[in-house]
Amino acid sequence: MPFKKITAFIVFISFLYSCGSQTHEVLETQIIPAPTKHTINKGSFTLNSSVGISYTKDFKISAEFLKTFIEEGSQIKLKESKSIAFIKDESISSAEGYSLQIFPNRIEIKAKTDQGAFYAVQSLRQLLPVEFENGTFNEDKVIIPCVTIEDNPQFKYRGMHLDVGRHMFSVNFIKKYIDALVMLKMNTFHWHLTEDQGWRIEIKKYPKLQEVAAFRNETLIGHYSNQPQQFDGKQYGGFYTQDEVKDVVAYAKSRFITVIPEIELPGHSQAAIAAYPELGCTGKQVEVATKWGVFEEIYCTKDETFEFLEDVLDEVLELFPSEYIHIGGDEAPKTRWKTCDVCQNRIKAEGLKDEHQLQSYFIARIETYLNSKGRQIIGWDEILEGGLAPNATVMSWRGTEGAVEAAKQKHNVVMSPTSHSYFDYYQSDNDNEPLAIGGYLPLEKVYSFNPIPEGLSKEESQYILGAQGNLWTEYIPTSKQVEYMVFPRMIAMSEVVWSKPEHKNYADFVSRLEYFHKRLDALDINYANHLFEIEGSLIAEGYQLKTLTKNKSIRFTLDGSKPSINSEVYSKPIPVTKNTMINAAVFNDKEQLGSIFTQTINYHKAVGKKITINVEPNKAYSGSGADGLINGISGSDTRYGDKEWLGFWGDDLEITIDLGEEMDINSIETRFHNGQGQWIYAPNEIWFKFQLADGSTVTDKINTQNEVTKNLVDINYIFTKPKHLDIKVKTIILKIPNYGIIPEGKQGVGNKAWTFIDEIIIN
Repeated sequence: MPFKKITAFIVFISFLYSCGSQTHEVLETQIIPAPTKHTINKGSFTLNSSVGISYTKDFKISAEFLKTFIEEGSQIKLKESKSIAFIKDESISSAEGYSLQIFPNRIEIKAKTDQGAFYAVQSLRQLLPVEFENGTFNEDKVIIPCVTIEDNPQFKYRGMHLDVGRHMFSVNFIKKYIDALVMLKMNTFHWHLTEDQGWRIEIKKYPKLQEVAAFRNETLIGHYSNQPQQFDGKQYGGFYTQDEVKDVVAYAKSRFITVIPEIELPGHSQAAIAAYPELGCTGKQVEVATKWGVFEEIYCTKDETFEFLEDVLDEVLELFPSEYIHIGGDEAPKTRWKTCDVCQNRIKAEGLKDEHQLQSYFIARIETYLNSKGRQIIGWDEILEGGLAPNATVMSWRGTEGAVEAAKQKHNVVMSPTSHSYFDYYQSDNDNEPLAIGGYLPLEKVYSFNPIPEGLSKEESQYILGAQGNLWTEYIPTSKQVEYMVFPRMIAMSEVVWSKPEHKNYADFVSRLEYFHKRLDALDINYANHLFEIEGSLIAEGYQLKTLTKNKSIRFTLDGSKPSINSEVYSKPIPVTKNTMINAAVFNDKEQLGSIFTQTINYHKAVGKKITINVEPNKAYSGSGADGLINGISGSDTRYGDKEWLGFWGDDLEITIDLGEEMDINSIETRFHNGQGQWIYAPNEIWFKFQLADGSTVTDKINTQNEVTKNLVDINYIFTKPKHLDIKVKTIILKIPNYGIIPEGKQGVGNKAWTFIDEIIIN
């Protein structure tokens, strides 16, 4: 039976007692991430205090985890019996694979390794009532359905990242974060420990890393792009002692989580240089950074720098037994190197071509040292620039191009592109979402991610180890906000990396997630619940409304009032022939469940017409496609990554709007995002070309006011007709040259600028 049909029948029965008579409630439960094979058998198993666990030392971790989970989560105390048996099975193909069979009188967990059995326990855990998660299950038995699960992961690397350089979180919370990975069968925690804004790991040989580099004088308030920038005037900082790091690593190991530390180099190192200025190219005193972004202070390529880094890494290696050490390698401006005699002499002495090859030399030298210690490096895809170090693994974040390039060179790759993996992006269009860096990454897009990029052969695809979600914390000061940003997107990512593509089904996932929210409630996890939100889009038939969850109704109004239980039920697209305001919400039979969705539609002359663009928008910022530029709906005033803004990286644009008939045109309005801290620049000029009814053309140009203090650049072009002529327009062409290369002194210096454009309004 296909998986998606099976899951609807999976149940567990928990017995409740009232007035001495036995009653029971049947609750549907479904496993996340989706198993490989999943069948329902007749009968059920009773879990009570007559049950016991049998296991050999090969399964000590998984068996004791299960015993503790049951006994601390309920009143059930297990005895010594073979009711739940852990069995070694060498025939299971994967070290992380398992078989879970529940019979009426016995549960068998088969695996080749303790780790495989541990993942079986996580599946069994999800067949138990959610009250086990917080110790509030008060009955003396649970009825579990007889099922057979055979399972193994699609990818060997299944990870989550957490940046503690910008904002730091307690050891207890780090353990809670790791526990969440455990529940979702992830196996890697990428701990980003050093940054321009703070050094977070104790290095005993260099005490100033704790005394100076770990603290910044103040912190930026609001978004980086806000002008003028403001600061809170409060010192912020701290670090994890080596004992605390050992505690976290041991805790993770006991749950089959590998902790990969990240020690950034050669860039994102201003905090370390603030502590030891001689590590920089100028030798001048700098401060630990107090705002976000990319800074010119990077490690100098002098021998003393490598001695420092080797000393640091020696202490790091003692703390982290992981095969991989993450060395960053991203966003390293070459400004200091270009004017540094030491670095220029290094280029000549090593026969290097330029500063990009100098970065490659830097990475390769660190790799050689770590290889000599039996370790491997992993770095962000900028380590490809100037030539990839011999044994390096690439973490591809700037799209998929770096991944394809590395895999074709037979280097291992972990996929982590901004388009699907950056959980610091907004996850909803709601105006009440907490401040984020930008972008738009809803749950469905995370779930749709295929870590195998296009353009790789079957053999090359073997170099894709897996994927991870990333959380950068510039705008995330609290642990509760960390939870809000990663849940439930982490849950979607867990299924991306564990489950086979043929077993993935988004509607089914949403159904399972709706129930899984109860487990998150029991674990006191502050997840973002957008399941009862409404998604709207303008299609040929009218304005369409959708919601994720089943067996709910959408009710709406068109008169500006709030929808209620008595409002009209949405059943088909709402006709739009004029300016329209739609208010809608999701309801069950009794009450409103989600927030109110509001959409204002500006019905101008180009709505529904034909539009083409000479280049495709970037995949990470494709919005609603070209049609979204003339659908009557404007994007957010504060976010450039929603589904109405289109983003292009370094492209000159030519946008053609075919009105389909001759029309009087008076004006053209549009706007560009100008968040230069995110490498986004409004164009300096725009060309307009009008094709008239008589076949002739009129061309005009305007210059924009591309000021750094303006996050939005509005364009309002007035079409001036020659006197005494009745001119009608059939086609409008906008030519928008890209801003070009980002200049020195700006974030993203040397990179191509992004262009973000919103609705084009024709009046």
